[in-house]
Amino acid sequence: MMSNLAEKTAIVTGGARGIGRAIVLELAKHKVNVAFSFHSSESKANELVKEIEQSNGKAIAVRADVRDQKSSKLFLEETKKAFGKVHFLVNNAGILKDKTLMMMSEEDWKDVIDTNLGGTFNLTRLLITHFLKEKSGVIVNISSTAGLMGSAGQTNYSASKAGIIGFTKALAREVSPYGIRVNAVAPGFIDTDMVKTIPPDKLKEAQNWIPMRRIGLPEEAAKAVVFLLSDEASYITGHVLPVDGGLAI
Repeated sequence: MMSNLAEKTAIVTGGARGIGRAIVLELAKHKVNVAFSFHSSESKANELVKEIEQSNGKAIAVRADVRDQKSSKLFLEETKKAFGKVHFLVNNAGILKDKTLMMMSEEDWKDVIDTNLGGTFNLTRLLITHFLKEKSGVIVNISSTAGLMGSAGQTNYSASKAGIIGFTKALAREVSPYGIRVNAVAPGFIDTDMVKTIPPDKLKEAQNWIPMRRIGLPEEAAKAVVFLLSDEASYITGHVLPVDGGLAI
């Protein structure tokens, strides 16, 4: 069991599916109270809460649009109402709208930037004052190897994830003197619904680019997030941790 986690409270955005779901479950294993947001996956969110409660954990699911400041504020208020003080923030919510730049609409660009990067800003901005007053708090932002390397057909997604890396490093410089740590995890190809949309032949080709020659598991990304939240990572801030089987080497 990692230190400093039990009975603390974490907010996880986009927690009903994929990597977000794995993060919520991993936190619950460490006895963290988890409030997670979902946008449209209500049944999956409710199933996840039930699963955690059956294992004597505590979780709430809140419908929220991280792009919207009012919605994000209501999410934070619901969390405080349920659990009180918030100790950890995981900005995970993200979407894909892949197209070559030539074919990309302004809406495709804006939706991805507003969700992935704007959502990270909204929740962090709401919580940072609270963390500064407490002189404690840990933030982990979910970036991507697309933000480290760039990915053809994903200029919007790559830009949003690269933006999260810049945001993470800049914020770490601002708040680390006040006892707040800010890091990022950059997953590569992880076995989620997003990756399942890739045609099998393309996915097989992608695996050949990965030095470990396999797709990662959501749990592997989740364990990296929980490590960075824990006191085991107490001297790590402003770091981007790839979980990608060596893809970004």
